Amino acid sequence: MGIGKKSKNIGKIAEGKTKETAGKVVGNESLEGKGRAQRMKGKVKQAVEKGKDTFKH
Repeated sequence: MGIGKKSKNIGKIAEGKTKETAGKVVGNESLEGKGRAQRMKGKVKQAVEKGKDTFKH
């Protein structure tokens, strides 16, 4: 996996976690849901990149 894509995916995961936590703190279910979705999207993309690396070697 390229370092750029890995950093970007980790950033999405962290950003999603931040939004999710902020949503919980302020009681905003919409923000919490958006954060959860963003975090999961980052995790899926990272898993896909790891799978690509597996097949390259």
